[in-house]
Amino acid sequence: MSDSSDPLVPGNPYADTMPVEAQLVQPKRNNVGCIVAVLGVGFFGLLVCAGLLLPAVQAAREAARRMNCSNNIKQIGLALHNYHAAYNQLPPAYTVDENGNKLHSWRVAILPFMEQQALHQQIDLSKPWDAPENAAVASIVVPAYACPSKVGDPLMTTYVAVVDPSGMFEGAIPTKFGQVSDGLASTILVVETENENEVHWMSPEDIDLETLLERSDNDSHVGGGNVLLGDGAVKFITNSIERGLLEALVTKDGGEDYTGL
Repeated sequence: MSDSSDPLVPGNPYADTMPVEAQLVQPKRNNVGCIVAVLGVGFFGLLVCAGLLLPAVQAAREAARRMNCSNNIKQIGLALHNYHAAYNQLPPAYTVDENGNKLHSWRVAILPFMEQQALHQQIDLSKPWDAPENAAVASIVVPAYACPSKVGDPLMTTYVAVVDPSGMFEGAIPTKFGQVSDGLASTILVVETENENEVHWMSPEDIDLETLLERSDNDSHVGGGNVLLGDGAVKFITNSIERGLLEALVTKDGGEDYTGL
């Protein structure tokens, strides 16, 4: 018989048959610390990735909103062209009563050409836009008049005309495309103004030429806004646009030759 003092030496063929109490038990390792460390590294990496991706996601969302805004303005342009085709003139910037008081905006006039005939029929055109008789309609949002990037009241719009005797909207007097000797592709019809100049979509208020020229950075979009040209094209102009160029784009018969905006 072997006189080995340790019956559980490696390779002992009888080790498996010995009482449990006599078998050596291997101590269990505590892996909690390792798990916490791995999770911590993974979470930190996730935060880093999220931080890198967030600007790209935000930029993609704004690009989509800007595209939707452009589509809104294209719809307005199509409505204005259809109005002109029906009446051989553009709508006036605003309508007036017998005393010359402003009543309604050109945005109201083109509603039938924006698939809003039913809404237009509910408006009492003989009364001001904010009269009690028109209160119900004034509380209705017209989606095409609301820029997706603009925050705040959706009843307020930043899509306005530049009301000036030299422009496409002279005031209460309607104009015709035939008067635009500078060319429709080189003349602004509607602009997207800064947020501080927003108006109710029914209001007969817009902006004048000086307000357009005094551009600020408080836009719905970063760096500028969309404009609708007389030919129906929508362009994005930056706030750094030359003042003289912007003014020339407003005039319908100034004789300037600016193309390729």
